[in-house]
Amino acid sequence: MTGRVLVARLDSLGDVLLAGPAVRAVANGRQPDGSRPNHVVMLCGRQGEAAASMLPGVGEVYSWDSPWIMNPAPKLTGPHADRLIDYVRNSRIAEAVILTSFHQSPLPLALLLRLAGVERISGVSTDYAGSLLDVRLRPGEDLPEDQPEPERALQIARAAGFTLPHGDDGKLRVLPVPDVTELVGDGPYVVVHPGAAVPARAWPPLHHAAAVELLAGGGHRVVVTGGLGETSLTATVAGPSARDLGGRTDLRTLAGVLAGADAVVVGNTGPAHLAAAVGTPVACLFSPVVPAVRWAPYGVPLELLGDQNAACRLTRARVCPVPGHPCLDSVSPDDVVRAVGRLIGGVSSLSTRLSTRRKDRNK
Repeated sequence: MTGRVLVARLDSLGDVLLAGPAVRAVANGRQPDGSRPNHVVMLCGRQGEAAASMLPGVGEVYSWDSPWIMNPAPKLTGPHADRLIDYVRNSRIAEAVILTSFHQSPLPLALLLRLAGVERISGVSTDYAGSLLDVRLRPGEDLPEDQPEPERALQIARAAGFTLPHGDDGKLRVLPVPDVTELVGDGPYVVVHPGAAVPARAWPPLHHAAAVELLAGGGHRVVVTGGLGETSLTATVAGPSARDLGGRTDLRTLAGVLAGADAVVVGNTGPAHLAAAVGTPVACLFSPVVPAVRWAPYGVPLELLGDQNAACRLTRARVCPVPGHPCLDSVSPDDVVRAVGRLIGGVSSLSTRLSTRRKDRNK
């Protein structure tokens, strides 16, 4: 008999993509041969809804804006809470796995899920969980914190009793992507995605534009991508040398564009993880406001660009707290072009290997 298990990741699209291996483990069920798979209900915020629908193993997606996760946060009113409680109760969900990052608590959601009648809940909590969690992992004791987010999520799923199916390598993955030849044209290309979710993670537009010119001058065909609100940015970056797809792709189409690229130039933002999910090498302009060991693109050839020891390190700042934005502004367009060359040539830099090296931890 197939069970209905809720997997919660209430953040943005990148965080939802990073939950993909854990989702596949829960979907596989508790039998090693996967003979009793689960129907996974993915609970996410509106920013992660499109990504959740692309994850293998997800049977159903429900979007609910979390007052303790979203920024700006919606008010937690009775009707807002009741919408989630009623959905979970009516969906006959008996078990939940709550996926969080190190700075988040699963307890507010666990409380609402208990009120909805969920019988078994697993999560990671620094604070005493009382009767809110049946399986409680303690940070630093039951799982190390300095590890990639997909591995952290897998450990939570494993503690709940779920493991990946045989032959699953645990990398990021999405459902098959569409053919985008009409958008990108024929022949090899490099994608440049200049947008970022917050200013602290953005490389200057004119730096991007210069990198595009250098890439094109070096014989690369360049495709520039961006959302509906980024068409002015993508036009500036693309200039006369690149194909501008700003505002012309939804998430599935963007995945197709990224999948066909030889390499992707992008900041530490959602499309970096989408590129990793389709297996494309990434030159990542990574602001160290969050640690690369946790949030760098996972499981693909990677070039990490940016001063990982800058003064903004680990601040989780949305706006750069250091005048001049030195962590990223110090990266030159030539640095990006050389990084792309190394990725296409199959050689990673020593600085990247050192910056993303994982600390000793229990498997």
